[in-house]
Amino acid sequence: MSAPDFSALRQKLEKDFSWPSLYMFKFIVPSDNQKIAKIESLFGDDSEVKLQPSSAGKYTSITARQVMLNPDGVIEVYQKAAEVEGIIAL
Repeated sequence: MSAPDFSALRQKLEKDFSWPSLYMFKFIVPSDNQKIAKIESLFGDDSEVKLQPSSAGKYTSITARQVMLNPDGVIEVYQKAAEVEGIIAL
């Protein structure tokens, strides 16, 4: 599987944000404690991370707000998150 192309995201981040900036990440992952922990570990102690299980409990929505220094930092989080099997990045 090839790595995702983040060039369009980079352009949008450079155009729409001034850096550093508070950035909101949103992921949906299968409700597996290891997968959830991997995503949570991508964010620092100063981040706000909220978990919301789906009504059937099969998936968990993860919303994280963190101050990011630049677009490269945002893309790095998405690249690491993409390694988690079954993840959906919104």
